[in-house]
Amino acid sequence: MDKIIMKNLCFYGYHGVLPEENKLGQKFFIDVELYVNLKTAGISDDVEDTVNYAEAYAIVKEITENQQYKLIEALAENIADTILNKFQTVEEIEIQVRKPEAPVKGIYDYFAVEIRRKRNG
Repeated sequence: MDKIIMKNLCFYGYHGVLPEENKLGQKFFIDVELYVNLKTAGISDDVEDTVNYAEAYAIVKEITENQQYKLIEALAENIADTILNKFQTVEEIEIQVRKPEAPVKGIYDYFAVEIRRKRNG
């Protein structure tokens, strides 16, 4: 299956279990892979025959920056659900949300979740 890849998108959000996270916020890095048949777009060279990744980016940005979740699992799920509902040609979506500044004492690059959702029916 073909895919559109949006890699290492960075947003500032207020997601977390601790009150400090909800008040101070932090950076989140998100990867999105949209599984979609791109053959028609490849032949027509018309943006109407594909998923406009600028529109998909705007959805990820809106949800991450303007909504609030305790869990990055919920953030990822909402992004996946919204994109699948908006773009009917997306057959499957994979999202990774990374939280490099998680309030965990230790040395690490980040904590993350990765989900993969298929269109129902």
